[in-house]
Amino acid sequence: MERLLKGFFCVTVFFWLVTLQKDAQAKVKVVTTSTDLASISQLVGGEKIEAESIIRGYQNPHYVDIKPSYMIKLHKADMFVKVGLDLELWAPVLAEGARNSRILFGAPGYVDASLNTEILEIPQVRVTRALGDIHIFGNPHYWLDPLNGKVIAENILAGLKRVDPQDAAYFEKNKEDFDKKIDEYLPGWLERMRPYAGTKVVTYHNSWPNFIRRFGLVVVDYVEPKPGVPPSPSHVSSLIEKMRSEGVKILIQEPFYETKVSSFVAEKTDAKLVILSPSVLGEEGAVDYFSLFDRALDKLLSAFLEVGIKPQS
Repeated sequence: MERLLKGFFCVTVFFWLVTLQKDAQAKVKVVTTSTDLASISQLVGGEKIEAESIIRGYQNPHYVDIKPSYMIKLHKADMFVKVGLDLELWAPVLAEGARNSRILFGAPGYVDASLNTEILEIPQVRVTRALGDIHIFGNPHYWLDPLNGKVIAENILAGLKRVDPQDAAYFEKNKEDFDKKIDEYLPGWLERMRPYAGTKVVTYHNSWPNFIRRFGLVVVDYVEPKPGVPPSPSHVSSLIEKMRSEGVKILIQEPFYETKVSSFVAEKTDAKLVILSPSVLGEEGAVDYFSLFDRALDKLLSAFLEVGIKPQS
């Protein structure tokens, strides 16, 4: 009996030590709303975390079905990172349903990635449904400016340090590397686009103000007459006339919208319809936050060449 008790004790201690070792080696589980935030989280968190997003890069972030599997992900999460600015009106429902107090607003694992970023198009008038799907806190597609990417990474860093303080120095080093990479890539991106500064474009949805401003393009109109409102025949007709009169040869559209109207407009104006993903993993080649911009600029510059837009000296 004594030998059995000793054996039982040894086995118990062994499994206790194994459990402690597993806990010590466990990675921080980060769940983000978007693939862009997952990419930046992984770059900052490195091998100490596992980051995954709720939506895919090819999906419209405004509309997401509430699924139990998403709540299960969030139930297991140590940190939840949101775009914010009322982009993901579906996110609070998932977070509450996950029954995980660690990731709720005000908790250590809650991260609003928009804090201190430069937000454009903050409404200066009373917002009503007559204006379409206007975001009351400003345009939420702020991650499409690489300099905002630095601020997003800073917000994620702060969250990681709260939930995993023992690895703070490791996360800080990765954040420094992330910033250095932005500083390395951005001048080259800007130089590629500099000869085309002022080029006029039309976009389907108003997803691109931060990107457009950073890279020197000009949006003259949208296929949607108002955000989230399908184009009417009269709007399409006036848009075609406007593009013809102003010589607009580039029409940008996200991959999650139907292309029938945009293709018709492009055909009638001899313009090029360019399908650009605003998110990581939204199309082939956009595998992380940096290649997202590489891919977008490659496609735009190729389209400029195809329609005969000449670089300015």
